[in-house]
Order: sequence, then C-alpha cells, then structure tokens
Amino acid sequence: MPRFLQENLELMTDLIRAGGVVMVPLIILSLVMWLLILERAFFFRRLYKKNMNSSTALSLVRENSLPDPKMYCGAVSLLVTEFIRNRSGSVQLDRHLLDAAVARINRRMTRSLAVIGVLAAMAPLMGLLGTVTGMITTFDVLAIFGTGNAKAMAGGISESLITTQTGLIVAIPGLYMKGFLDRRAEHLSQRIQRMGLYLKRHL
Repeated sequence: MPRFLQENLELMTDLIRAGGVVMVPLIILSLVMWLLILERAFFFRRLYKKNMNSSTALSLVRENSLPDPKMYCGAVSLLVTEFIRNRSGSVQLDRHLLDAAVARINRRMTRSLAVIGVLAAMAPLMGLLGTVTGMITTFDVLAIFGTGNAKAMAGGISESLITTQTGLIVAIPGLYMKGFLDRRAEHLSQRIQRMGLYLKRHL
C-alpha cells in the first residue's frame, strides 16, 4: 500500500476512535446517503440526455412504435415507452393510462429523495448525541480525578467536538444535494406533465 494511503487510513482510524461509538453509525449513515444521492444524480442525468421533441413523441405514439433507446433515453422517451407498453386502443381509456404513466414516472423521480432528506437531517442530531456522550465521559473523568487531570478530560471533550463536526460535515452537503435533486425532479416532472397533456390532446 502506498505510504500516503496508509497514513490517511491511520488518520481516519484515529479520528473514528477519538469520536467514540457514535462515529460508526454516522459514517454508515453518510455512506448510505451518498449512495442514494449518486443513484438519483445518475438517474436524472440520463433523463436529461437525448430527449425527443413533442412532434417525434406524438409520431411514435400514433405509430405505436417504441423509441429507439440508442437515439432517445430522456424523460419524454420514458413516458412514451411507458404509455405504449400499456395502451389499450381505446382513446378514452388511453387518456387515463397516459395520466397513470405520468404519475408512475413522477413517483420514480421522487423515489429516495425523502430518505436523503431524513438522513441529512439525522446527521447533526447524531453528532449532537456524540456531544452528549462525550460530555458524559468528561464528567465521569471529573468525578474520578477531579479537575487536576486535563489529559484524562481531553478524551471526552475531543469526542464531543469530533462527532459534532462530523455530523455537520455530513449534513451540509447532504442538504444541498437534496435541494439540487428536488429542483431536478420538479423540472423533469413539469416537462413530463406538459408532454402528457400534449399527447392527450392529440390522441
């Protein structure tokens, strides 16, 4: 293993050890949150790529032809594919099926966003829990050694500060990314709803 990687790994291990028991669930929370963020980011990126215009979408619907995934893989293509695979042939029923397809895609776009928000909000609370456990450790040391042993007190104070800092480091970018992904989802949702209304008028 390269020297700098080994040093960074040792530093991370020391930091986790100094932060106490709360650091492990806090790191797990962070990993889960970022996995969900990356999954949503790549999902939205794909929906923004290779989008088709309204006339192409209408033409495919009238021909009952699925979009070529090599040419189109965006949000409108997803709606057209979802609708064509479930259409009935009856105009009235197809309008309801189109509404259902729009609703299903909107649900897919907002999936995991609430969980990301909850995890980002939990991080500083877990950091605060670490602060409390660190202060309890400090008071236990005070009860045993009094105020004359600063070195013994330093462990509890260090635990309090490290967990608080880690909780904020996890929460701040997590909340920012939640807002960013919410805006992406809202923009795509509006685009799909407009396309759904357009296709309903011309079925």
